[in-house]
Amino acid sequence: MQADVVLEGGGVKGIGLVGALSVLEESGYAFEKVAGTSAGAIVGSLVAAGTRTAELRELMEGLDYLRFKDPGLLDRFGFLGKGLSLLLENGVYEGAYLSEWLGGLLAERGAATFGDLRLDDPGSSLPEDRRYRLVVMASDISSGRLRRLPWDFRECYGLEPDGCPVSSSVRASMSIPFFYEPFRLEHTRTDDTGSHPAEVLLVDGGMLSNFPVDVFDRTDGRAPRWPTFGIKLSARPVTQEAPQDISGPLGLIKAMVRTMTGFHDQLHLDDEAVLARTIFVDTTGVKATDFDLDLETQQRLYDNGRRAAEKFLETWDFEAYKARFRSI
Repeated sequence: MQADVVLEGGGVKGIGLVGALSVLEESGYAFEKVAGTSAGAIVGSLVAAGTRTAELRELMEGLDYLRFKDPGLLDRFGFLGKGLSLLLENGVYEGAYLSEWLGGLLAERGAATFGDLRLDDPGSSLPEDRRYRLVVMASDISSGRLRRLPWDFRECYGLEPDGCPVSSSVRASMSIPFFYEPFRLEHTRTDDTGSHPAEVLLVDGGMLSNFPVDVFDRTDGRAPRWPTFGIKLSARPVTQEAPQDISGPLGLIKAMVRTMTGFHDQLHLDDEAVLARTIFVDTTGVKATDFDLDLETQQRLYDNGRRAAEKFLETWDFEAYKARFRSI
């Protein structure tokens, strides 16, 4: 059986995604295309490169998450250095370790560039230039747009998608604002006066869409050939959330940021068709930046992912889903 999967971002909570994917794999699903944001992009890139979930679990468990907090040149000045890095470089940590670690793993699997992840699928409704096994979400804060990489490389930046490193796009997608320095994408901008070197800043795709569950949906009016499963790193939403207490300027700022970053994805979660194909993994209060994650917590997140997928599959019926939500 084939399936596409869309993986939500969530920093170190990504081990929960692996737990859910492992159950889908054991149930006979092979992952055709993967879309992801932040941690979802990290896990998704390895899945798209052919990594089985058992190996993926070993990789995630053997990872020293504290190394993701790789200091910049100013870090030797302690707390002051972190403040200067934030002020001068727009982020406290470099993010270089992620690029090196992931880049090495992808190269070993023959998936260093997006050209290695080309998909020959004439039955897809996706245009030929969007037929890749992986799509990574990043936020272009220079233009205020969500970028779907590699889909947008050519049109938005004049870059040849097949030659772009996968690890660089993932590094852009996981650039949690202020925590990591933004990813600087150099390209050539063409206008009436000619071509000029240009640079844009890319950060965490979760700023604009942390859960792009509809990215692979058919656009030609035909029924889907196989399901697209969403895996979300949060408990299933309640019917009506209680209003959050907002006190003082800091509380107001947090509430506004939460509203802006969550609005797009909340539209999806208000859709019954999305809820019907989404696996909700309860991450029990673990934060995306809890890089001191111990093995016990990692195991709990993984187990929660497995339980969520097992519960989901107990009632999943693709034919019934199509009849209800994708009938022609």
